[in-house]
Parts: sequence; structure tokens; C-alpha cells
Amino acid sequence: MNITFRLNGDEITTDVKSNRRALDFIREDLGLAGTKEGCGEGECGACTIIVDGKAVNSCLMFAVEFDGKDVLTIEGIGKKELDEIQKAFVDKNGIQCGFCTPGMIMSIKALLDKNSEPDEEEIKTALEGNLCRCTGYYKIIEAVKYLSGK
Repeated sequence: MNITFRLNGDEITTDVKSNRRALDFIREDLGLAGTKEGCGEGECGACTIIVDGKAVNSCLMFAVEFDGKDVLTIEGIGKKELDEIQKAFVDKNGIQCGFCTPGMIMSIKALLDKNSEPDEEEIKTALEGNLCRCTGYYKIIEAVKYLSGK
């Protein structure tokens, strides 16, 4: 199936099989390895991307669903230098092994695009679908609070 969509600001037109998972399409076909596969069941958030402003699990959608949409992956954030979210994660030690970090950043980006000053509960709600085994979330939440001035 032929699809056209915007990926990280660039228009893409390509053929894709109708049963191709968006995650595999991003990583294997497009060569963007920042989006990670954790569970493959939509439970861990490692594969989070933003589609038309909404954080979604790319392992649970098909690439054909990108048609006509605006898709943002971690590679689209901080293309030339670190984005403010990435800087806050570094400054506040919100990164440990880094495996979950792209998904966390994408979830936070979707939140901050809608609400630049979220309270702690809103931050926790935005991160509900993202699992991290290293940081315990405290430093990640602190990074977002630091970023939003709270």
C-alpha cells in the first residue's frame, strides 16, 4: 500500500505492507533505531512515538495508519542539539541505562505540547504507560518539574 505522511518534519511517500507494524517500519525500513521494542504488547512505552500530537505505542499500530498523519520519533527531537526535555533529563539524572528514555521523552513531549506547566499528577498520568527499571521515576518526574518551572 502506498502511504504519504510527515516524519520528523519531512514528507515521506513509500510503499508498505498492510500488516507491517509501525515499530518495525520505523526501525527496520526507515532505519530509525531510537524507538525501542520492549514488550511488543503496548505495556512498557519503550516504543512511544507521537502521531498527530498524541503519544502512541508504535508496537500496537500498523504503518499504513501513518497515511496523512504527522509522525514524530525521538530522532525528530533535538536534531542538531539536545532538546530542552533531553537536557532536563540529563541535568536531573533522569537517565540511567537509557533504554526507556526515548519513550519517556516522547510521552513528556506530548504532555508539554498540550500543557507547558503540568502538576505532578499530570506528569505521572502522562508517564503511566512507560516502564523504567532503573530510575524509580523520581528523577524523571523531577526533570519534568524542573523543565516546567514547578
